[in-house]
This record gives sequence, structure tokens and C-alpha cells, in this order.
Amino acid sequence: MNDAELSSNASPIAAARKRSYGAFALRAGLGAAVIAVMLWRFNPRPVIRALGHERPDYFAAAIALYLAGQVMSSWRWQLLARLNAIGGRWREYLAYYFVGVFTNLFVPGLIGGDAARALYLGRRHNRIAAAIASVVADRLVGLLALFWFAAVAVLTLGAVALPPAIVRPTVIAGVAALAGWLMAPIGARLVPRLSVRVAGFADPILPYLRRPLATIPAIILSLILQASLAGCQYLLALGLGLKLPLAAFMLCVPIANVFASLPLTLNGLGVREAAYLVLFGYAGVAQPDAIALGLLWFASTMIGGLSGILAFVTTKMPVPPIDADHLIPGVPQVTSAPGNRLI
Repeated sequence: MNDAELSSNASPIAAARKRSYGAFALRAGLGAAVIAVMLWRFNPRPVIRALGHERPDYFAAAIALYLAGQVMSSWRWQLLARLNAIGGRWREYLAYYFVGVFTNLFVPGLIGGDAARALYLGRRHNRIAAAIASVVADRLVGLLALFWFAAVAVLTLGAVALPPAIVRPTVIAGVAALAGWLMAPIGARLVPRLSVRVAGFADPILPYLRRPLATIPAIILSLILQASLAGCQYLLALGLGLKLPLAAFMLCVPIANVFASLPLTLNGLGVREAAYLVLFGYAGVAQPDAIALGLLWFASTMIGGLSGILAFVTTKMPVPPIDADHLIPGVPQVTSAPGNRLI
């Protein structure tokens, strides 16, 4: 391949990377702008005072519970990967998952944490497409459980009286998610009717579409995760001295996470705090305390993400196994790549 061909192949990659970093900067800037507007609108001094009231022991406990949820999420990912006939020990999934958690803090867009763990798992088992499908399924199952949890909470928990403008969209999202999950086998039967190229892209996800009931164990873990995330923020609120029942967090936090899951800002920064202002306002929480609670949760997830540096530093980038038919006599074959990191 000559230099001109190399240049032509590299240019689309460079352009995609540039767009990805541009989107990352835009989302981070938008989130910071929303926070700045809220602090300007509601006076930052009470927010800063509220942050100063946070007890370190409750803050540490919230981070520990968050990390426990991430460990459980790695198990959920392993269960979903098995549905696509990808093996491996749970320890590998745990390491790859935390590589992704750490990478997400610094690498934006499609080359972020999800791509990192898909690459590690795919190279480990020489099945990149199936590994990507497992990560996509992991994300979709998480969103599915989030929508269900929020819908059930808004219908059954009366800890906070929310207006119909919030209740209706939350319930509709939950019902739509349930309908999509139940109709997945129909979608699987339609895939062969698509063009060859589109069907080829959809093929790795078919095991999940054909057997949605097989994802129930992963969905149960996701529901437990949603409850643990609400528990994390309950601990942060106790550290701030707020006296709210746990049920209020089981109701408000999933709804706020539904809005924060929209890919508008970096890790939902700004969107979540705005949602907290509205939702916890109905629970009688003062505006500075609601903003402080959102900022503390953002800090908790960032600190928790930094814990992935251990997995990032110690986990080698796997090298796909080499077929014995392609071995060259007398030439040693590389089976691992020490120090071969994603970035």
C-alpha cells in the first residue's frame, strides 16, 4: 500500500475522531453552561455552603455503593455475552468493564468506554461483532430497566406528589419500552428481509431479539442497580442533612436519570441537576440543596470512574488467537501484548 492510499484511509478516521472530540467538547460545554446558568440564577453561595455540609463518611459510602453497582453491572454484561456464545471468566469481564469506566472519563463518543470494553472482549475471543452486540445489549437492557423502574415508581410510590406533566411521559416511556421488548422476536423475523448489508450489521444482535425472555436475569440485575443508584443519592442527602424518605429517592432519581440518559451533555451534567430542581422541589427540598445533591452525585461517579485506572493499567490489550494453519515454522508467535493499551 503506497503513501497516497494510507493517507486516503487515514483521513476518514481522522475526520471521525475530530467530530467525536467536537461533540464531546460541545456536550461538556453545554453541561457546564447549564450549571453556570443555575448557579447564576439561584446564587452560588448557598450551593457552596450546602456542599460544605456534606459528611465525608456518607460521601465515601455513596461511592462504595456506586462501585458495587458497577461490579454487578460487569456480571450483567457477562450474562448477556453468554447469550451470544461468548465465554470467558467473570474476572475478565470485570477488568474490561472497569477499563471502559475509566476510559469513559477521558475519551469521548463512539471511541469511549463502550468501544473500549467491546474491543478488549472482541479481541480476547476473536469475535469483535458479537462483543459489540453484547455491549449494545448491555446498554439497552440498562435503559429498559430504567424506564420500567421509573414507570412503576411513579405509579406506586406516593412519597412525592408529581404533576401529570411528569407522570404521563414517564409511564409512556415505560410502556413503550415494555412493548419494544415484547415485540423483539417480530423484529428478529424481519431482519432477513432487509438488505444484505443491513442484515449483516443486525445479525450479531439477533440472539437477544429472538429470545427476550433470556435477558430477564440481566434485567433483574439492572433493576437492582437502579435501586442502588437511588440508595447512593439517599446517602448523599443524609450527608447534607436532608430528611427525606428513601421512597422519595426511589421515585425521583430514576425519573431524573431518564432525562440524564439523553445524550445532550457529558454524563448528564446539568440535565440531572435541572431535573433535581424540579423533582426534589416537589418533595420540599430547597433549590441550593437540590443543585448540591446533583453536583455531589456527579463528583461521586467521576471519582468512582477513576478507580478503573487500576484495571486500565494492569489489563493487557488481548491479541486474537492465531489459527494453527497460519503459523509460520520457526517464527515465534505473539500471544499477548504487554503494555498495549487502548490509549
